[in-house]
Amino acid sequence: MAELALDGSNPDVGLLRDINGLAKDAPGWFDRGMEFVGEYGLILLLVLLAGWCWWRMARRGPEAPAAVAGVLWSGLAAGIALLLNIPLRGFVERPRPFVDHDGLDVLVKGKTDFSFVSDHATLAMAVAVGLFLVSRKAGLVAIGVALAEGFCRVYMGVHYPTDVVGGFALGTAVALLLAPPAMALLTPLTTAVAGSARAGWLVRSARPARQPKGQPYPEPTSYDKDLAA
Repeated sequence: MAELALDGSNPDVGLLRDINGLAKDAPGWFDRGMEFVGEYGLILLLVLLAGWCWWRMARRGPEAPAAVAGVLWSGLAAGIALLLNIPLRGFVERPRPFVDHDGLDVLVKGKTDFSFVSDHATLAMAVAVGLFLVSRKAGLVAIGVALAEGFCRVYMGVHYPTDVVGGFALGTAVALLLAPPAMALLTPLTTAVAGSARAGWLVRSARPARQPKGQPYPEPTSYDKDLAA
């Protein structure tokens, strides 16, 4: 297909040049930092956030299997969205912005694949929305990280803004639309793992989450007693 953005008055290219222009005025050490953050750092932060959320969800007592299934879905949603992006990129065939537009400050060299949509933005938003379905607080933090990831990709000169928006849309759609059937499949799996003597700790922590002051811990159920035996 014909490229989606041309030079001139196109706002997509204009916003690209405005954001990428910040890299030209920034010191070299800052650009190197942005290169690492945009290429690896923010994705690593999302992985750590998902791990923390998993740990927290495993301490939710009887609700733990369903909650852990939700965290697991956030990662699977990202993988599915990335797989869907493979034919999408081949269909659109949009070159990287530095191929068609001169004067960009490209911080990451060697990008030869197509530009629409951004894999990083797709992955980040799929994980963020998946976590939001499990924990509003963790999800909002993750969405902020995903937005920062999208900004970095444009700042680095490797994506148009619409590449990032398209990635956000793809990741969100997969995480939301496929969540009901995915949870229907994953929740029985995590419930079965929770009842395992060897692998149950992956889903249910031996220690329940801390209760607010003044509220007693709930009485242990027969399921809890079996796990403790």
